[in-house]
Amino acid sequence: MTVRSARSSVTVPLGEVAPPAVEPTPMRVSEERYVLTPIPDPVFDIQHLSLYYGEKPALVDISFQIPRRQITAVIGPSGCGKSSFLRCLNRLNDLIDGSRIEGRVLLDGQDIYAPTMDVNDLRRRVTLVFQKPNPFPKSIYDNVAFGPRMMGIRQRAVLDEIVERSLRQAALWDEVKDRLHASALQLSGGQQQRLCIARALAVDPEVLLMDEPCSALDPIAAGKIEDLMVSLKENYTIVLVTHNMQQAARVSDYTAFFYMGHLIEYQRTTDLFTHPRVRQTEDYITGRFG
Repeated sequence: MTVRSARSSVTVPLGEVAPPAVEPTPMRVSEERYVLTPIPDPVFDIQHLSLYYGEKPALVDISFQIPRRQITAVIGPSGCGKSSFLRCLNRLNDLIDGSRIEGRVLLDGQDIYAPTMDVNDLRRRVTLVFQKPNPFPKSIYDNVAFGPRMMGIRQRAVLDEIVERSLRQAALWDEVKDRLHASALQLSGGQQQRLCIARALAVDPEVLLMDEPCSALDPIAAGKIEDLMVSLKENYTIVLVTHNMQQAARVSDYTAFFYMGHLIEYQRTTDLFTHPRVRQTEDYITGRFG
């Protein structure tokens, strides 16, 4: 049995149902790899990236390119390194004691781990939207204006323009324009997540990192976020971590499959889901393990 997405022509196999007493069989990391190259106009060029927490490797020798103004999905079972990889792209792992990296991550040709890199500017250019909506306990307006104010913007007219533009981009303006000074905590879960996206957009980033942004939302709210991601890629590069393979198929242009800290396969989403090049990828997307 298969499911065909309403947003794309990708056909995604559903997992095979095992007897209740049978657990999915853990598998070793495949020695096979398939990484599509070259990628046209990459915004990120990841070269032999390894990440360690203490002595424990979280990512092992990851190399691939992320295309500009496209949606790249990262899939794989829990604990495979997806979120750790995302945090490598704006150096949030720097905040974890004992973490260290090897290799290079180039953003527009510049090594983001070079000593000369301004980390604050990097995190403005590459912003992260978390799994659970996390609005500040402030008004809707002040949530969106927070980043621009931190950048030194004080003129009310300029802030008003940024707030309206960002809320429109996040498809939230029409729902909140008459209550901008109400608490953001009064919004629904889906509205809060779109507010967090608007807050990220307000600092004019190049890249949006999204760490399972729909996992805490109901299907209707999740659908709005998916539609929003598709519209945002006209102006932004999006890297999406998701456990939902149907979601990856619906919204992404490229997909990377991670397993136990290794990149197993990376190619166009339509090809990865319909014609995977590596047997371990096929086993994962058809539910044989994971």
